[in-house]
Amino acid sequence: MTPITALLRRPSPLLAQGIVTHIERSSIDLDLARQQWDDYGGALRAEGWTTVEVPPLDSCPDGVFVEDTMVVFKNLAVIAHPGADSRRPETFAAEETVAGLGYTIEHISGTATLDGGDVLKVGSTIYVGFGGRTNEEGVSQLRSFLEPLGGRVLGVPTAKVLHLKSAVTALPDGTVIGFEPLVDNPHAFERFLGVPEESGAHVVLLGENRLLIAADCPKTHKIFRSMGYELVVVDISEYEKLEGCVTCLSVRLREVPSSKHTVSL
Repeated sequence: MTPITALLRRPSPLLAQGIVTHIERSSIDLDLARQQWDDYGGALRAEGWTTVEVPPLDSCPDGVFVEDTMVVFKNLAVIAHPGADSRRPETFAAEETVAGLGYTIEHISGTATLDGGDVLKVGSTIYVGFGGRTNEEGVSQLRSFLEPLGGRVLGVPTAKVLHLKSAVTALPDGTVIGFEPLVDNPHAFERFLGVPEESGAHVVLLGENRLLIAADCPKTHKIFRSMGYELVVVDISEYEKLEGCVTCLSVRLREVPSSKHTVSL
C-alpha cells in the first residue's frame, strides 16, 4: 500500500464558538466532538494512513478544520490567506508542519483570500470556489502557482454554501458528487452525479475503491455500495453543526514512490 499521511489538528476548547454562516447555530457537545475527532483519526490509521498533528491552537475555535490552511499540489504547499480574519493565525503552525515534511512553500497574499476548503482537485483539474471566503484574486494567485506544475485551475462561483467542498467532492473516477439544492451550477463540472443527502456529497478517497463518508446519509451509502465502493463510515455530527464535513478535518498527502515529490488527495 502506498504510504499516505493526513495532517490533523485537535479541536479547540472554544469549538462551540466556531463561525457559522449558512446554517443556524446549535449547541456543540465538546466531549462528543473530541471523541469523534479521535475516531476520525483512528479510521484513517486503520486504513494504513499515518496521521501527523499540527500543533493545537486553543484560541482559534475553527482550527480543527485544518484543510482550510493550505492547498497541496505535487511538491508544493500553497499556504492560504483565510477569508475570515479570525482564522488567519491558523496557518502558521500548519505551514511549519508541512514545510517540515519537505514541501516547497508559497503563500496567498495581499488582498487575495483563499480557504483550502474551496479547492477541489480532480486529477490535474483544480476547481476553486469563489464568492465567499475565497475571492477572485485568490483564484488568480493559486493559478499562478499551480499551472506551471501542470494544474488547470478553474474558478467556480459559489454562493449557497460556506466552501465549494461544502457542496461537492469527487469519486475516484473523477465524477463530482453533490447535493443539488446546494450546488450553484452542476454544469461547471465535466461529470456530475447528484446524491440525495447533503452529507453524502462529501467523501475522502482512502485508496482503491474505499471511501470515508459521514454516518448520516444512509441513502447515499446505498448508492455508493451499489456502484462497488467500500465505505468507511464516521460520525462527525458535532462538526456538521459548524458547517464541517469529512474533508475539512484533514489535509491528505500521498507519497509518490517514483520520485521525491508528493501530491495531495
